[in-house]
Amino acid sequence: MAIQPADLRALRIENPTARARDFAHAQGITEADLVAAHVGHGTTAIDATLDRLMPLIEGLGDVMALTRNDSAVHERRGVYAPYHGGAHAQMILGPEIDMRMFPKHWVFGFAVAETVPDGRKCSLQIFDGAGDAVHKIHLKPESDFAAFDALVATLRLPDQVQTLTLAPRAAVEGPKGDAARADALRADWDAMTDTHQFFAMTSRHKMNRLGAYHVIGAPHVQRLDLSAVTQTLTTCATEAIPVMIFVGNAGCIQIHGGLIEKVVPMGPWINVMDPRFNLHLREDHIAEAYCVSKPTKRGTVYSVEAFDKDGALILQIFGYRKDAAPDAWDAMTARLPRLVEEMA
Repeated sequence: MAIQPADLRALRIENPTARARDFAHAQGITEADLVAAHVGHGTTAIDATLDRLMPLIEGLGDVMALTRNDSAVHERRGVYAPYHGGAHAQMILGPEIDMRMFPKHWVFGFAVAETVPDGRKCSLQIFDGAGDAVHKIHLKPESDFAAFDALVATLRLPDQVQTLTLAPRAAVEGPKGDAARADALRADWDAMTDTHQFFAMTSRHKMNRLGAYHVIGAPHVQRLDLSAVTQTLTTCATEAIPVMIFVGNAGCIQIHGGLIEKVVPMGPWINVMDPRFNLHLREDHIAEAYCVSKPTKRGTVYSVEAFDKDGALILQIFGYRKDAAPDAWDAMTARLPRLVEEMA
């Protein structure tokens, strides 16, 4: 029998320090179930429609944006502006908050307000249809709490229910490739003029990202030693090489652009701990890592990419190209340790 909301709240009071995600998993429920159980107890169910939500989030001022998957957490301070709507994808293209959002996954929305010794702790939390976190916004002392209250009043749903009807969680698609199409894939790859053409290209060949990497091989895609991702972060911090770090899930991709400064290992986690950007990466979850090169009109673009044991993309790191040519980045990727092996 499912745990009742009141029992969940009581259990949570007994375990206040456990991370919400870990606590929910320990109870055999989703994080969205846990948050919904607190509706009416500091939590309000809100409309998660992006075109309604995002213009109001801009009014919160300086906040912390958090997007995660099972292996990486990306936290960035900034303001949610400017917002660009769209039928299938929306974008925030600010100098600090830089995101791509896919609205069909923004299903359940909640505003959470807690009283803590030094004031109020407020956040907006969005979950997909299976109850997994898509994106969270945490207010900071500099944020506009009156704007938060106004947002909650505007987006509050008529039905404030404490239980959710969830959809089955989609399985991770493993590598999908076709070795018989390797020559055709290489010809199309060499003809690319923009990295955004990649998905259409792999779709034409009935492959996905990791499957295409397995098929095409070097020099387009070179498999790296698993230590190369951490080496990338530490080298870029030490040598002041600006980067773009992408972390996402099915509903949201969040991007940091610029320098990173402080890389701190902590158990299985590799952490970037900068004043306005944090990255938390489970190094032990990395099962495959690659250096990928794609031709564009502006020259070859190199990325370092990591995948988990199921073939899910954990993160991508690119050279930051807005202010100068990424010569230092390109040279750094050439030094990363390769694995010498035959790809499938």
